[in-house]
Amino acid sequence: MGRGVDKEAVERLATIRRFEAAGFRAWPATSVQYDGTWAVRLTASHPAKRLNSINPLDPSDDRRLDQRIERAARRFKAYGRPLTFRISPLAAPAISEHLDAEGWTAFGESKVMRLPLSEPAVGSAVDQIPLKDLNRFVSAACEVHGYEAELRPGFTEIVSLIKAEAGLFVLEQDDVPVSTAICVHDGALAGLFEVATAGKHRGKGYGRRMLLSALKWAFSRGARVAWLQVEEDNDPALALYRSLGFQDVYRYHYRRPGQEG
Repeated sequence: MGRGVDKEAVERLATIRRFEAAGFRAWPATSVQYDGTWAVRLTASHPAKRLNSINPLDPSDDRRLDQRIERAARRFKAYGRPLTFRISPLAAPAISEHLDAEGWTAFGESKVMRLPLSEPAVGSAVDQIPLKDLNRFVSAACEVHGYEAELRPGFTEIVSLIKAEAGLFVLEQDDVPVSTAICVHDGALAGLFEVATAGKHRGKGYGRRMLLSALKWAFSRGARVAWLQVEEDNDPALALYRSLGFQDVYRYHYRRPGQEG
């Protein structure tokens, strides 16, 4: 039985590594440095936590925590970013224990979810051609999300840095954008990012329609598993994703010193 449990644990970690790597490729930070197996991601042009965080990637890598955290703190300070860990199941347990002892705050609990793609799952979706005009997509996404104007340059930079094939989807009603999403096709995987529906248009089925069209597009290009990240307390989004058949894979959260969370 012990061998079976070990095999299951190994397979689970391999699955998590696959999605973590896909996430890094699909939403790239402008600077990535490694300290052992910690990926230190920083982005001067955008403040998003996942673009500005330390990401431990090996459960056995818990050496010299004080020195490594101090070294990372200097880099975060140089970028003007709050020192932040992103803790997934790939992080050594000793890291969380150390941060607990130092009084770090936990916040931003999120789920990674996946959905097997098949012809029955997406075949009835409306065919929608992704936008080729980056400026038009960014304008629509900023409007739907309600992003402040100062976020636009950084958001544009991140989207333009995506190396895999990125489908930029906008659903309009009466020539007004109501839903937006980015679907990143990376081999057998299709990652969904920046999914949003404008507040006054929620609950009308626009998000579902757009997501199914995006997944149909990715499936036609060879993707066989869709995946996404969503915050634990985003009940409307979770309800939508679960209604589409998405299931939990793992969780992660963020940590910052003291009351910075």
